Amino acid sequence: MTLAPTRPSRRAVLAAAAVGLSTALTSTLSGCSAASGSTSGGVTLTFSWWGNDDRAARTEKAVHLFEKEHPDVTVRTSNGEFGAYLQKLATQAAGGGIPDVVQLDYRQISQYAGGEALRPLDHVIKSRTIRTSEMDKGLLRTGTYEGGQYALPMGRGITGYAYDSAVYKKAGVPTPQPSWTWQDWGKANKKIAALGLKSPDGRPYTGSNDGGDNEDVFETWLRGRGGKLYASQTELGFTEDDLTAFWSFRDRLRREGAIAQAADTVQAKSTETSPIGRHLAAADFTWDAPFPGYTSLLGEDIHFAPVPTTGGHQGAYFKPSMLLGVGANSKHPKEAAQLIDFLLNDPRAGDILGFSRSTPPNREIAARVAKTLKGPEREIYDYAQTMEKYGLDDPPTAPPPGDLAIQRAFKRGYQRVIYGMATPRQAARELIDEANRELSS
Repeated sequence: MTLAPTRPSRRAVLAAAAVGLSTALTSTLSGCSAASGSTSGGVTLTFSWWGNDDRAARTEKAVHLFEKEHPDVTVRTSNGEFGAYLQKLATQAAGGGIPDVVQLDYRQISQYAGGEALRPLDHVIKSRTIRTSEMDKGLLRTGTYEGGQYALPMGRGITGYAYDSAVYKKAGVPTPQPSWTWQDWGKANKKIAALGLKSPDGRPYTGSNDGGDNEDVFETWLRGRGGKLYASQTELGFTEDDLTAFWSFRDRLRREGAIAQAADTVQAKSTETSPIGRHLAAADFTWDAPFPGYTSLLGEDIHFAPVPTTGGHQGAYFKPSMLLGVGANSKHPKEAAQLIDFLLNDPRAGDILGFSRSTPPNREIAARVAKTLKGPEREIYDYAQTMEKYGLDDPPTAPPPGDLAIQRAFKRGYQRVIYGMATPRQAARELIDEANRELSS
């Protein structure tokens, strides 16, 4: 059967980040716009974020509402594709000029807070210029660095598996539950591969994308075993044995034909080019925010399943899908804080933004907006409620500044494994050595 398609100096830290990102990321900004309004005699704020067209349109609409309520403030906005956005932001930070209000990835907090590119927010939180009473304390902790609050979550995300329920049913694999294990996942992949299905180009169809090169998958697996990625800002939280076990597990499944092959793993740059997107696999590890894109690409049989556990202990956690911070050199920090508070806590802004950045961090707004959700958006909201009831460990604090470099090394390390250039243990030892050098530099 063939499946039909459907603590160095600030400048040293940030300049290094800019060089590293410039090497790894080469795309250009995909969008830029300026909000309407006169700049004479008033305050002008800059605000940048990454995201798709829907997120951009919703954000612009919310910003216009803020400007209407603050006629003396004009907000100049820019948005871009994720990779290009990170590159541009690193360059701006190295030059001392990130925007007044800036959207940040979880893995950037330590980098920019440690490089003094972000303004601490504790005083504006204490004065209630930015309100946090309706936000989860554990989630707020993810925007901290050395005890200070430098960013606030703009959405609450969680990991899971996008999977083809029709293929799972055909293979006799039960609907995944929050307590299913990595062993269950491995067996499911073998059952699916045993069906003998073919992709549109006639190649064998497997149970899942590999995920061995994805640090997020490893972290989830590690946390399910009671571990963690980082013990501190300068120390890893896992051992060579931990990483060897993880990579050996994936390597064995790949060799058995149960998960995607090496060339397909390396080729995956997006949902469209991933094994599941190319109809070569039945499942893919992902975050809740991009999940609706899977259904629009692959159809209504695609659903969102929990990440497997180790003995029932879930490694998934609620992570900020993205955060908002204030540039250290902002000339208008009060107005910047007011914009952040408006985007996070005003019910009208909540109605406009919806779930475009995953679940809103303000509990009241999340419950309000959820009543209007349908389809995949409703599915991921219900999934998050299910996982919250099941029980999850608190999220870790933001990773150290070296994490972006370690992520790249992690991907390279596993690619050496899948191409037979190193054993899982050899690659794990190399990764540990490189990560320790990065954390101590």
